[in-house]
Amino acid sequence: MRLLRTLFCLSILSSRAFAEDTDLAGAQKVKHNYQSDVARLRKIVIDSLYSHQEIFIRELISNANDALEKLRLTALTDKSVWNGEPLNITIKAVKDEDGKGGRLIISDTGIGMSPEELTTNLGTLAKSGTSDFLAKAEGQDNTGTGNLIGAFGLGFYSSFLVADRVYVASVPPKSEKVPSPVQYVFSSSADDASFEIFPDPRGNTIGRGTEITLHLKPDATEYLDTTKITELINKHSSYSSSFPIYLFTQRTEDVPDEDAVEEPAATTPVAEGEATESPVDSETPQKDEDEAIVEDVTADEEKKADEPAPPKMKSVVVDEWVQLNAQPPLWTRDPKNVTTEEYEQFYNAFFKDFTKPLAWHHFSGDSGSGVSFKAILYLPAKIAEDYWQQPLASKSKDIKLMVKRVFITSDLGDDGLPKWASWVKVVVDADDLPLNVSRETLQSNRFLKQLKGIIIKRLIQTFTKIAEEDAEKFKEIQETYGSIFKLGAVEDLKNRDKLTSLTRFTTTQRNETSLDQYLENKKKGQKQIFYLAEMGKKPEDLAQSIFVEKLHARGYEVLLLTEPLDEILVGNLRQWKNIPFQDVAKAGLKFGDEELDPEEEKEQQKALTEKFKPLLDWLKVEAKDVVRDVVISNRLVKSPCAIVAEMGGYTANVQKMMTASNAKGNRGGILHDFALKAKSLEINPRSPLIEGLLRRVEDLPADEDEKDEEAEAELKEIASILIDGALVRSGFEVPDSNRFFSRVDRVLRRSLGVSETAPTDETVKPAPPVDPELPSEDDEQPPVQMPPMDEDDGKAKVIIPEHMKKDVSIEMEEIDEDGNPVVQHDEL
Repeated sequence: MRLLRTLFCLSILSSRAFAEDTDLAGAQKVKHNYQSDVARLRKIVIDSLYSHQEIFIRELISNANDALEKLRLTALTDKSVWNGEPLNITIKAVKDEDGKGGRLIISDTGIGMSPEELTTNLGTLAKSGTSDFLAKAEGQDNTGTGNLIGAFGLGFYSSFLVADRVYVASVPPKSEKVPSPVQYVFSSSADDASFEIFPDPRGNTIGRGTEITLHLKPDATEYLDTTKITELINKHSSYSSSFPIYLFTQRTEDVPDEDAVEEPAATTPVAEGEATESPVDSETPQKDEDEAIVEDVTADEEKKADEPAPPKMKSVVVDEWVQLNAQPPLWTRDPKNVTTEEYEQFYNAFFKDFTKPLAWHHFSGDSGSGVSFKAILYLPAKIAEDYWQQPLASKSKDIKLMVKRVFITSDLGDDGLPKWASWVKVVVDADDLPLNVSRETLQSNRFLKQLKGIIIKRLIQTFTKIAEEDAEKFKEIQETYGSIFKLGAVEDLKNRDKLTSLTRFTTTQRNETSLDQYLENKKKGQKQIFYLAEMGKKPEDLAQSIFVEKLHARGYEVLLLTEPLDEILVGNLRQWKNIPFQDVAKAGLKFGDEELDPEEEKEQQKALTEKFKPLLDWLKVEAKDVVRDVVISNRLVKSPCAIVAEMGGYTANVQKMMTASNAKGNRGGILHDFALKAKSLEINPRSPLIEGLLRRVEDLPADEDEKDEEAEAELKEIASILIDGALVRSGFEVPDSNRFFSRVDRVLRRSLGVSETAPTDETVKPAPPVDPELPSEDDEQPPVQMPPMDEDDGKAKVIIPEHMKKDVSIEMEEIDEDGNPVVQHDEL
């Protein structure tokens, strides 16, 4: 932070503010009555206009900014009003000695007011001095309007939200007409029907400008806390003023005590030539006087002896003026002159997100309805976990809308962003917008409706630009926003094609491809976009599915959809660039070159159907509870069989999604039951297993008297295992998993030569007898012993057992009363 010591010229303001014991009895006061209707309206303004008490500080800072801006603009034509002294705003909180209350003093070195202006501007409700100034300035070609905020003339009265009594001391700048202006005071309380104007008995303590002293109400003492003030300035006014805003703070610092007297070492002097005698000297042998005595002195002891004793310290209170708005509004600058570090630092401070953003877009424009604006759009590095819990219930909360750099709202109401884009972080600063009188909410107008479209357009442009210019960066974007693109394509009909173009999929041939790239790779005659979906499965495992065997063998590319949104997206799109999607897990698979097949292949297919007709008819009976039909497959290469969904049926992936969303029990009805059963069993005529099964079926005796029930039962069991195995390999669940594994167990026994009826030893040790008696307090387990603590130093700490320290990582941050991280603004 930028810290200014008390030697700074602002420190003189702190000693001359209105104190509790200021002698006002001798001042010549002129009393003015509010008009009865005006007084009533003033009461309504104080009690009902503002929805949040904290708004007062934003209003007073805006007024101070206007006073400074007016002085700067006036000095363009009248240089005598300003001699180049610093223009700034100061805030100082002064607590009462009894600690029960206090005063908040907000000062500026701006244009100031004469007693007539105090009466007119503060004593007349809805009288905007800024509006009058602008009206005059518009008639002067050589004067700009600057960053003037005020419009309604009501901001000052927000003071009474937190103050019982308000004093406004003000003095205008020197001029030819008034070379020695006098400092006057406006005084009023929240309940008074009148106000007073009188010369300040302290004399001219300000020099130039205005000083507002708020005597806070008992329920508003929290605004004496400098941390609270800093928080409110950061929230509402950190960018509203182009002039410095300083806050008076005090901190305790340990410094060397130069007045401390060093104590001499506690030693006992011995007179020169004097000897001492021990009581046992007479009994101990005398040592040789010339005998040398050698003492070992370590290097550490020698170094310690050479070091001077540490000085005594004392605690002193240091007064500091801390600048709260040292960071200029980044969006007002030319993007060419802003560095990457500045964009990242602004993002961290403004949005309270301490990870680096993935990308940003700095732009300005005109809405088309006459409102010009500047904005910065940020893509956060990650999406909050709670967003994915209910993405369609998410609401945008990081659209920071400002008017003339004053924060207005984050809630755009019905004109907010669509759910898929509610995570984006944007600051938008409009030159002017129709606000309600309290300036807390916006009046509905065209700009708000246009703002939604502007942000979405710029957001998609940002993604598209990265996709075209920076492939590596777009890979990072895909990791975070890949599912967002799919959700947006489902939700946003207007931008569906643009968002779909940004989606990427893994295929049987590539790890990442767009739908456009897929179509560039399609085969001659191919009239579908092939895809296979299975939620939660890895793409490399899905690529081994039985449904893509022939497609992969023939060189066709298949989209591998593993996310829940994938099949929903395909179902909504239905086609891309007039090419329909084809689920390869459903019946009716066409490669597109069937018309090019020679007649021999068609005849061969017909012959296979005739050859396997006995097996097809037999399997239809055995699998009637699982499938509706059994056919020869044109999609299998190695696998013996597969279960495919018919055109109106549910694939395995759809059934899983319904189960996960609890939709299965809610649908019901005839159509639902039909879709569940609409499956077919496809067999591979080239599979040795199917050929062997055909031979066994053909060998079954047709005569009832010649039937071999044991052989037929064994064949049925083999068929049952084959059908259940096809269900599992096709992604479905078997109807009865216990029966399935019991059959597998019997087949394994036969293959190993183990008797199918051989029992398993089921003897186990029984449990102890019943014991209803409860343990007594003496029998309770001793509490877990915590590791020994170091000496308590009064600081908060987390104690972790030694064996867990390598496995535990703890990060802590300070939060405010609303649970939001507190921004320290170290960059200031």
